Amino acid sequence: MDEILQLREFIQAQRYQDALLLIGEMEEMAKDDKLNKLYSFSVILLVHLIKQHAEKHTTRSWDVSIYNALKHIARTNKRKNSGGYYMRDHEWDAELRDAFDEALQMAALEAFGGSFTPKELLTKFDQEAVLDEAKKRILESQTLSTRN
Repeated sequence: MDEILQLREFIQAQRYQDALLLIGEMEEMAKDDKLNKLYSFSVILLVHLIKQHAEKHTTRSWDVSIYNALKHIARTNKRKNSGGYYMRDHEWDAELRDAFDEALQMAALEAFGGSFTPKELLTKFDQEAVLDEAKKRILESQTLSTRN
């Protein structure tokens, strides 16, 4: 909110260069916020995919968490005014790899009743298969949300 007040002051004082610089900073802050949300939803998605792959079954709760994470990813990633996405298709590989370690830590607390360390849990499933499935489902959910 301070930025809006400062922007108003710059415009009223006809300090347009300062106003443009502040707008650039505000755009960057907004993008960072979107990317942080996408990361958080990616972690949630991966936690439940890891548990599904490791335990080789699912629960309604996990399915709902996956659905909600995908819904939030599609909604957050979509640029409302200009179209397109904050996170482009080719950027998801790096984003999911970055989120994977945090997701593995969380999944280790829940999968198999928390009886395995993250390193031990990692031996129970194919990491690449989880990452591939996560990316595939994200891209599918974006396509579906674009149609609606």
